[in-house]
Amino acid sequence: MLHFSRPKLILVLAIALIGMAFAVPNLLPASWRGAIPSWLPSSTVVLGLDLQGGSHLLLEVDAPAMRRERATILRDDVRRVLREARIGTTGITSNDNSVQVRLRDPADAEQALERIRGLAVQVGGGFTGVSTAMDMAAEANGGTITATLTEDGLRERVRAAVDQSIEIVRRRIDQLGTTEPNIARQGANRILVQVPGLDDPARLKALLGQTAKLTFRLVDTSMSAQQALQTRPPADASILYSNEEPPVPYVIKNEVLVSGEDLIDAQPGFDQRTREPIVSFRFNANGATRFAAATQANVGRPFAIILDNQVISAPRINEPILGGSGQISGQFTVEEANDLSILLRAGALPAPLQVVEERTVGPGLGQDSISKGLTAAYIGSILVVIFMIVTYGLFGVFANIAVAINVAMIFGVLSALGATLTLPGIAGVVLTVGIAVDSNVLIYERIREEVRAGRSPISAIEAGFDRALATILDSNITTFIAAAVLFFIGTGPVRGFAITFGIGIITTVFTAFTVTRLIVAWWVRWKRPKHVPI
Repeated sequence: MLHFSRPKLILVLAIALIGMAFAVPNLLPASWRGAIPSWLPSSTVVLGLDLQGGSHLLLEVDAPAMRRERATILRDDVRRVLREARIGTTGITSNDNSVQVRLRDPADAEQALERIRGLAVQVGGGFTGVSTAMDMAAEANGGTITATLTEDGLRERVRAAVDQSIEIVRRRIDQLGTTEPNIARQGANRILVQVPGLDDPARLKALLGQTAKLTFRLVDTSMSAQQALQTRPPADASILYSNEEPPVPYVIKNEVLVSGEDLIDAQPGFDQRTREPIVSFRFNANGATRFAAATQANVGRPFAIILDNQVISAPRINEPILGGSGQISGQFTVEEANDLSILLRAGALPAPLQVVEERTVGPGLGQDSISKGLTAAYIGSILVVIFMIVTYGLFGVFANIAVAINVAMIFGVLSALGATLTLPGIAGVVLTVGIAVDSNVLIYERIREEVRAGRSPISAIEAGFDRALATILDSNITTFIAAAVLFFIGTGPVRGFAITFGIGIITTVFTAFTVTRLIVAWWVRWKRPKHVPI
């Protein structure tokens, strides 16, 4: 019906005006947007990588490194449980796939096998709590026991590592202050990272390429690093190198006294004495207790701070550190200190990430895409406006006004959601213009049919809107389903197109049956037409 009650009129106008108000900041210069009061909409549509340039990385979880690390942990666990059970061995060796134990007394094989099988971990349970794989299988052959890592277990660990890495990568990139990065899983073991507006891909690659596993361990002073290199390090120690140039070797105890998992904050700063960049860190209660106990028990000994198996610094413990905080110094630049603090705050990756693909989109190419996209949008919109006016006259003008409000509402919704607009998104907006006009064409053609059937102008207009409703809803709902499928199955630009297109379908239905109807109702009330100029 053409009659609008006061509450319905207020609701329609409010929705349209609020949608357009959210779109207005996109038309204002950045200096003006900063002066907008906090209670007014000020967010804008974020341009995607293809429009403003930026960095594109495809990362892959290093599955062989995960396997090696798991085999090393399993070897140490096997040694520990057999020592606790007082089962003698003549040797424990490991490779990337398995751990082999040679028992001193073959009669202990059954007990040792039971202990080792107890180290198997169920992985892949998810929310159901039901395991899908065991990560290790053990079997005995006389006095030799072999514990082998399973492929199913490794696959589940890689899947879990990707899920965890996505969140850590997101936290690291957020610390850079960039807007709306696109971080998503791609395949079974890869992560797609797109950061619009970041013009330093080398820094991004360095930031994401580090595992950032921080540990605090003692320096072994029983022999010098040169002696360890010439012979071999003690059984409970390893040779690690510093991150200096040239690298300096250290003999480091394998036992981790405190790990980076207990850190709750890390901030860059400057040493008050030397004015060199440093990173200040702070532990949680558990880490503070362990750090205090470690420094109390080892006063006078060097204490190594190790990041990804590189010695950052190895200061001597002059007195117990009881406050749960400290600082890392290592001849950093300001940017290196800032990046290290970002890595420590974001947490360690569960596995190394390798860069499989790297692309950089320059802002010039992005600007060219914007120019061509806007040109296409302008030409398409102008042709649509001309067609509607030539075909439907005054009612074509009404339709064009509704379409303009429709486009403004699309950008208003995108701005309110903080969505990213890509080149396919612009295509979605242009396509939405055609669909919005199509809805008005259906309404107007129905009105023409009602006029030919002999109805009065007001009756024909009412019947045209009412009887076209089912057809328009049917067509738009099926189109929206297609957009939803694109969103859930597609990735990257396809999802950007689906989001813009889906929002456009919703706003199209709203404007076609409320805004256009309201404009026509005002015209009918004002003119009281004797015929329909359509």
